[in-house]
Amino acid sequence: MLLWINGPFGGGKTQVAHELRRRLPGSVVCDPEEVGFGLHRMTPKPLRGDFRDLPAWRQGVFEVLDRTLAGHRGPVIVPMTVTEPAHFAETVGRLRERGHDVRHFALLAERAEVLRRLRERGGGRAVQLLAGKEAPLRRESFAVARLDHCLERLSGPGFGEHVRTDALSVPEVADRLAASAGLALAPDTDGPLRARLRRAAVGARHIRFL
Repeated sequence: MLLWINGPFGGGKTQVAHELRRRLPGSVVCDPEEVGFGLHRMTPKPLRGDFRDLPAWRQGVFEVLDRTLAGHRGPVIVPMTVTEPAHFAETVGRLRERGHDVRHFALLAERAEVLRRLRERGGGRAVQLLAGKEAPLRRESFAVARLDHCLERLSGPGFGEHVRTDALSVPEVADRLAASAGLALAPDTDGPLRARLRRAAVGARHIRFL
């Protein structure tokens, strides 16, 4: 089974994906951003754009996930924002056509809540403390510029199942996704401090420098 976790940038996809992996025995996280960043590193900076627009990215993601699903016995978890219907069809759609069991979830939240999360991830909290609450989100400018587009597109019926996350913690979102997919998670035994440290570690591992 493949769990594709969609949502706006800053919507909590990566945190939820790693929470699922932690509590779902035999599961793995396969991040399609790795394919995209590899393509970017091969391309001169003036030619770089949104790697999701590259046919090579969509084909590469399909082939890697198809191979993984065929050879790995446990659940495969994919945190990735895809908002273009044609791109969705070339990735999620083709995997379903191949016969794989793909469960797709779009994590949604109010705009202000997503902006708050963007400020807090990847060192954003430190920037806020040093430069003030309204400090510009330079590192997250790509995410902020596309936020309204993402929320509008992903709210459409073609991108269900929708999961509202405004009032849910990361473990609660993971619980909801697992229940919808018919998967049993191990109990969440983290205390508040350990949970915060774990999420900070996940965020630190996913800061990208290109």
